[in-house]
Amino acid sequence: MTFDPVPDWAAWRHTGLREGFEVVFLREDDRGYHFGGQTTALEKGHAWTVRYDMELDRDWLTRSTEVTVWTRVGQTSVHLETDGAGRWSVDGVHRPELDGCLDVDLESSALTNTIPVHRLALPVGREHSASAAYVRAVDLGVERLEQHYTRLPDEPGFRFDYEAPQFGFRCVLLYDSAGLVVDYPGIATRMR
Repeated sequence: MTFDPVPDWAAWRHTGLREGFEVVFLREDDRGYHFGGQTTALEKGHAWTVRYDMELDRDWLTRSTEVTVWTRVGQTSVHLETDGAGRWSVDGVHRPELDGCLDVDLESSALTNTIPVHRLALPVGREHSASAAYVRAVDLGVERLEQHYTRLPDEPGFRFDYEAPQFGFRCVLLYDSAGLVVDYPGIATRMR
């Protein structure tokens, strides 16, 4: 599975679970990828803004992520770092329950489902589990999230059956030629 290079930026309208907008700036260099983005949304009558900065290596393994949230009660941040082999620290403290996770998944972002799809590069009909360090949007709580991806036949774009069993959530994710989510049912739709 080969993707086109990632664009300089992308944007999603969040609808369904929340109403809002996400913009991310993507940069690739000889060390890997840098994603800097922000989502501002209304969810269950509460407003929040989440800013994220992610560093990935050339193999699409997350190395570090800084997440900051602003709500009516103020601002808070969390810093996640990994050795690339699945050993994680959160704000400098080792979190053994995250051991084995290779990705970060942000509740506030449609972008983060791009990471395991690139890293796994599954052929049609293949499936794989992809555990992630999951960061909640409002309180920035960090927990383990078990996810499962199955590559479906491509039409009209790259398609994956996605499942997050602990949330009872399953859908078909549609990706563009660069491997960015175009349609995340009930969550977000790509605007550019």
